[in-house]
Amino acid sequence: MTSFNTAYYYVLAVRINLIKVFKKIYFTTNFYKKSLVSRVPSQFLFFPNPFLMSYFSNYKNFAFQTKNLDSNQFWDKNYSLKEKKELHNFLWLSSIDRKDNASTLREIISLWNQKNLQYKSIVWETSVISKRIMSWILNSDIILKNSNFEFKRNFIESIVIQINHLKKNFRYEIDHQKKIEVITALTLSGLVFKEYEENYEYSLKELEKLIKTFFDDKGFPITRNPHDLLSHTKYFLLVKEVIKDAQKYVPDFLENILEKNLECLKQITTPINTLPLFNGSVETDLTNFYDYINHFKIKIKKSKTNSGNIHVLKNKKDVIYFEAGNPPKKSYSSCYQSGPLSFEYFFEDQKIITNSGFGVNISNKARLLSRLTSSQSALCLNDTSIVSFEKNNMMNKAYGFLIKRDFKILNLEHINDTNKIQIKAAHDAYLKNFSCLHDRTLSIDKINNKIVGQDKLALNSLNSRIKYDIRFHLYPGLTAVQTIGGNTLLIQINKNKALLFSTNGKNLKIEKSIFFGGQKVLDN
Repeated sequence: MTSFNTAYYYVLAVRINLIKVFKKIYFTTNFYKKSLVSRVPSQFLFFPNPFLMSYFSNYKNFAFQTKNLDSNQFWDKNYSLKEKKELHNFLWLSSIDRKDNASTLREIISLWNQKNLQYKSIVWETSVISKRIMSWILNSDIILKNSNFEFKRNFIESIVIQINHLKKNFRYEIDHQKKIEVITALTLSGLVFKEYEENYEYSLKELEKLIKTFFDDKGFPITRNPHDLLSHTKYFLLVKEVIKDAQKYVPDFLENILEKNLECLKQITTPINTLPLFNGSVETDLTNFYDYINHFKIKIKKSKTNSGNIHVLKNKKDVIYFEAGNPPKKSYSSCYQSGPLSFEYFFEDQKIITNSGFGVNISNKARLLSRLTSSQSALCLNDTSIVSFEKNNMMNKAYGFLIKRDFKILNLEHINDTNKIQIKAAHDAYLKNFSCLHDRTLSIDKINNKIVGQDKLALNSLNSRIKYDIRFHLYPGLTAVQTIGGNTLLIQINKNKALLFSTNGKNLKIEKSIFFGGQKVLDN
């Protein structure tokens, strides 16, 4: 079955990569350029609220000035790839000083149209175009203020050409993040231009499809990635508010998924207002997001269930996030980190035990390192990762590094009574190679204010070759000192506070760790 599965994805990968090659050639032809030109709307039906784009800006709390810029040199400087994408996606428009003179801004956009309205690989990347369209439409009031007829027509025509490109190529898009960005851009175009109302109807149908295929019944992404939850929720909210701005009825399916998304997000938000580090997430600061939510006076319900199989144990000063879910489907596993039964632990407003986080702006080798079991606060047998990754270059080019092995979570039990909060689960990932099950129990003792953990290996046969490591990655900045006797650690939180960690096992060691989580990066 595994061989068939691999062959299936290989065939799909070949098709995807061939289409990519063909499209790069086809997009540069005059025939394709002409196919994007269609009727140009005479005006915007309305100007959406520019605040809706504020959360998406890369420049928080910064007023971007245009009047002192040299528009002739704006697009001619040498930029890094990251800088180039950020410049061409125009998210910085949301930080424009709205009292500023908009004439320079119009010159910058006019020059962009002169230089970039024919296909260029980076400038016309799906994500870059989608964000640019969103930003142009949502900031159209200041862009078009006091503009002449020629600029207005060229500006709208440019939006139409780029929108047509997105719509023509949407069905070939396999990346779920890019899909929601395209859908958002199409929705906006269909709402602000009467001539393109069909884009609105089309985008809503595609949005409903995406929601049905990408989220479980609780509203958590099937990738099991907390960052995917955040990134999709913000676009759902943007779409909803623009629909309201257009004085149209917000579809029930959108209202429902948003409610579920926000419940999930609220449940897994850590005491330091970040995302927990599981299955592809980085340490994203959620402060700006919740400020954005509060602006719309949205009340988030308290979830009574666990989100994305991330179980939360809370008691006074202690909070534990426990990963107890099966791996995602192969096609959605490019960010999956092999850490079943791993956990993160917070004491008061301090993170103590962490997972390594997902390597983003690093090499493929380092990114794969961040996905190994040894990089999570989990048990590892014979230094073997729980899942392995496909090594086929064709598949990796199309999908990213997908997982090869599958496993199941067993005997899951979550207890919350007057004396304790306890999570218990097992997994069979090591059954095939090592003939054993791993069972982990974590408890918060409410009476004695202590955390108790237990790992068990249930062997089908006596196997002397098995060696295990149980790693607890300390959060960066913390120090630990091993006490006399060797089975106890003193974890220093600050000058006046420390935690005591003790074990009944042998060979307690302090080793160097790795951390890819980031330093509370802003989401964009």
